[in-house]
Amino acid sequence: MAMLCFCLLVLLLTLDVCEADRGREWAHHGASMFADLTPHEMRDVRDYLQGKPELGLTAARGKSLKKNSILLMELHLPRKHKALRALDRGQAKPTRQARVVVQFGNQSQPNITEIIVSPLPFPTSYREKTFKGDKPIRFESRPITVAEYSHIINILQKITAKVHKVLFETTGGFSFHNCTDRCLTFSDIAPRGLESGERRTWIMLQKFVEGYFIHPVGFEVLVNHKNLDPERWTVEKVWYNGQYFDKVEELAEQYEKGTLEKVKLPDHDDKDLYSTYIPRGHSNTRTDIHGPKLVEPQGPRYHVDGNFVEYAGWSFAFRVRSSAGLQIFDLRFNGERIAYEVSLQEAIAFYSGDTPAAMQTKYIDAGWAMGTLDYELAPGIDCPEIATFLDLYHYYDTDKPVHYKNALCVFEMTTGMPLRRHFNNNFQGGYNFFGGLENHVLVLRTTSTVYNYDYIWDFLFYQNGVMESRVSATGYIHATFFTPNGLHYGSKVYNYVLGNLHTHLIHYKVDLDIAGRENSFESMDLKYVNFTNPWSHKHSVVQSKLVKTQHQTERGAAFCFGKKFPRYVHFYNPNEKNKWGHQKGYRIQYNSHANSVLPRGWMEENGISWSRYPLAVTRHKDSEPTSSSIYTQNDPWEPVVSFEDYIRNNESIINQVRPIVTNNSTHSQTQNRIFPTLDGIMIV
Repeated sequence: MAMLCFCLLVLLLTLDVCEADRGREWAHHGASMFADLTPHEMRDVRDYLQGKPELGLTAARGKSLKKNSILLMELHLPRKHKALRALDRGQAKPTRQARVVVQFGNQSQPNITEIIVSPLPFPTSYREKTFKGDKPIRFESRPITVAEYSHIINILQKITAKVHKVLFETTGGFSFHNCTDRCLTFSDIAPRGLESGERRTWIMLQKFVEGYFIHPVGFEVLVNHKNLDPERWTVEKVWYNGQYFDKVEELAEQYEKGTLEKVKLPDHDDKDLYSTYIPRGHSNTRTDIHGPKLVEPQGPRYHVDGNFVEYAGWSFAFRVRSSAGLQIFDLRFNGERIAYEVSLQEAIAFYSGDTPAAMQTKYIDAGWAMGTLDYELAPGIDCPEIATFLDLYHYYDTDKPVHYKNALCVFEMTTGMPLRRHFNNNFQGGYNFFGGLENHVLVLRTTSTVYNYDYIWDFLFYQNGVMESRVSATGYIHATFFTPNGLHYGSKVYNYVLGNLHTHLIHYKVDLDIAGRENSFESMDLKYVNFTNPWSHKHSVVQSKLVKTQHQTERGAAFCFGKKFPRYVHFYNPNEKNKWGHQKGYRIQYNSHANSVLPRGWMEENGISWSRYPLAVTRHKDSEPTSSSIYTQNDPWEPVVSFEDYIRNNESIINQVRPIVTNNSTHSQTQNRIFPTLDGIMIV
């Protein structure tokens, strides 16, 4: 009998090991489904589409705006149920496809069209991709390109030539045209207009020195560049030192007559440039010895194979989407999937100010192809020297794949805080025992330098099954020219420089699959209860009690800013329990004090309707893959992708069944997605 029991135990252990090995093999097998397009795939897609005469494609970097060209190319994700066949059953992976954004400018009605090209790496077909509700993409909503910037520079040269004396005297010898080492540069502001269909941009001039973002010179101009013939572009407004003018010539004339308020910026030289990264002032930090460094005495404890990562029970696939940035897929802990997708969706920065550029600045960063702005990381600064650095490739506003060397890093680090510890005092000058566990985390990191800001994007994986998403903002502030009234909207940070009030919001998508796909959502709060003390009836006991609220619909699970947010938000599988009888689940822990940036429904707020909610839970649909788009920046008034549409129909999210036929069998599923708006989350 003992021998039989032993044999059964060995058999069960063997089955468990085989199951775990098979799950890992399938996860590794499926990771490549989520890998970014390779340079080879990008070139094959480009050549295939350029070989289609009906598209009439030409080079993207050609100077003409009246052309048909590829703007963006990136991976088109497979449908979730097809991907899960490969991840959970080891079946064949879905065909790889490319999403291509084509700008058709060389036709009577210019438009933007998205097409799906397949199969990769040897494409043979393409089809048009549509958005929810078949919304068309306005041509004016397209991101600005290098070609368009070249024409903006040309018109600025003409504009500044008319006010050369104004700018030269104001700045102490700087000019925009015919300059050598004392040049002016510019920053263009978005959105480009005040309503859908416009393409009018406020442009402010700055001294072209290190850190030019905080060197505004007090000159801003509104250019209408909607027409595809740059010769027909016009100047609609000019602003100089707090004064508005209808024409450039009007400013020049009044300046010459002395009938306006002039300004003379203080002189400075390169040795006294306040905007450099050269340390200034006294520091008590010793620089003659090195600070602490991370070391791996016996090499890394994580494993990276292509886009597949394993560490301390964790495994996941990753990609960096060109339009929005870092994403992870098939996130597993101890072989069990926790989330199908955790991804960055959007980052915004909305400003206040007194100058026209300041009051117009509402940056929606996917519109600048935020994912492509991940430049080389510096060992020892951006990532530890011991990190594993990986290259990325993007195809955006280009005619060939662009190589971004060392643009992503993976490393393990200590947190400097124990994961757990206890000192058991014997109260006699000694102790009974001490126990502690060192806390290490794995970090997946990349950056996005969007104009002045450098965002550092991190996903952190803890040994105890906690996963954290974190963003850090550094770089330079987006500053505008100081006016006395500007103090209502910011702080003076230097002579004639205002640091403007602004708010950052970051949006994430979290597609949880906890112990399977039938997940539900509840919130928990504490309330006081008052009852008679059972062992002293003349006294009462007051204590906290846990109160759970089941959220059954999408509207009921969309929490608005300005209203009380639950103490805990909990996602669980109602059909799976742990050995203590509790339903298996994870909770989202917020480390953010975010709030809304505009009143509901106010103009540009329509394009960022996700910003109404610190948390919204929706049913999963492959037709609702993202909460924003690259077109929202230049048309937030009538956005192609509106997050509000996802919850408008108020579908059920509680243990709902949506049958999917797979291999002639039907299985049930609930697919809930969580969209948190914040600057940091932890899945605990």
